[in-house]
Amino acid sequence: MSIDHRLPAEYEELRSTVEAFAHDVIAPKIGEFYENQEFPYEIVREMGRMGLFGLPFPEEYGGMGGDYFALCLALEELARVDSSVAITLEAGVSLGAMPVYRFGTEEQKREWLPKLCSGEMLGAFGLTEPECGSDAGGTRTTARRDGDEWVINGTKCFITNSGTDITGLVTVTAVTGRKPDGRPQISSIIVPSGTPGFTVAPKYSKVGWNASDTRELSFSDVRVPVANLLGEEGRGYAQFLRILDEGRIAISALATGLAQGCVDESVSYAHERHAFGRPIGANQAIQFKIADMEMRAHTSRLAWRDAASRLLHGEPFKKEAALAKLFSSESAVTNAREATQVHGGYGFMNEYPVARMWRDSKILEIGEGTSEVQRMLIARELGLPTG
Repeated sequence: MSIDHRLPAEYEELRSTVEAFAHDVIAPKIGEFYENQEFPYEIVREMGRMGLFGLPFPEEYGGMGGDYFALCLALEELARVDSSVAITLEAGVSLGAMPVYRFGTEEQKREWLPKLCSGEMLGAFGLTEPECGSDAGGTRTTARRDGDEWVINGTKCFITNSGTDITGLVTVTAVTGRKPDGRPQISSIIVPSGTPGFTVAPKYSKVGWNASDTRELSFSDVRVPVANLLGEEGRGYAQFLRILDEGRIAISALATGLAQGCVDESVSYAHERHAFGRPIGANQAIQFKIADMEMRAHTSRLAWRDAASRLLHGEPFKKEAALAKLFSSESAVTNAREATQVHGGYGFMNEYPVARMWRDSKILEIGEGTSEVQRMLIARELGLPTG
């Protein structure tokens, strides 16, 4: 039996289509959006028309009938050119729509998924809180039953896609009771945009991802129907752990794209830039630097594809997702730094894509679980003793 490393035809067709879209449509426009810190609505609409937001969802809900591997292929190609657009897709699918698909009732799926799959609407996932961060089990936002309604109070921070003109819902984790041992019982509840008492703060001033939308959210006696509970009451913590495991594969694909984009830009620049009478790419120091960058990008790709394959085949993938996310995010940061070095002074100028990549890379070691959290997960999956 032979093993073929090549992508099947349908995957390769998707990959090449998104690659062309990224270079022909996104690359010429995104720099201006980025510098003006504007959300690229028209680009997002075009991504919706291409079906990218519906890639991993069944056709009966308005999706493309694809899978998570297809989504990750698209994310890698988008991030080779720009991470703001890539994270808008990643968060819109894996954090906005996927919880509804994984845990929602049939009524919730039919109400929300068609618009989320078309890109007509964006969803967000309200997990992180100002005083919790990586300790999501320390959630302080509360939701209490009052007749046929949930009454929600609390604050969420760093929430992607939560304040755009097309944001339609935020799934919020909240404490809905206490377990017999006193630990909080956390549930997930859908809060539609515009619900009274639901306030979206002005967008953050960020180091990177400047063409994506990130906000703080507050809930003051926000009332939604009891039917807006997503999944089982008290299972919100377990649900978001599953969502984060999957999301780490997607973030790994995004990080791989950024790492590869740094290689692309550096190879091009090493041909074009001349110093001391020859292209700088003729210098072994530059060659070795770019070769190491390619090594990191290539290995990152193997890692996320392995984790995604395990997910698709119904195999355990928690450790592999953490490995992929950890290696690819650190590779992206290193490649962005090295690409900036290859470009010299021009690498510090925002007109060059590597400057944007350098600014965008650091968050990849933080979002969807910090590098330290990934190492904890890997150690735990290896069976090492816990303190």
